[in-house]
Amino acid sequence: MTKADVVSEIAAKTGVEKVAVQEVVETFFDVLKNNMGKGSNVYFRGFGSFIVKKRARKVARNIAKNTSLIIEPHYIPAFKPAKTFVEDVKKKVKK
Repeated sequence: MTKADVVSEIAAKTGVEKVAVQEVVETFFDVLKNNMGKGSNVYFRGFGSFIVKKRARKVARNIAKNTSLIIEPHYIPAFKPAKTFVEDVKKKVKK
């Protein structure tokens, strides 16, 4: 499912124009990125948390040149789903 699919489905369910829904979705992502860029976590009760994780300093290898590289500590965005969200997905998705 793409962002356009999400916008279309929300517009169909709410009766709001696609342009307005797209603006809201884009603004949501901007707010999420801006807050995470400042180091803040974003929590949605019952859905999950968008968190900023710190990766430790490590030594990597470039096997083509047989050299070592040092990767400095850095932060990455991550998503941790809520337990209720995980349980809902487990119940609905069957193999």
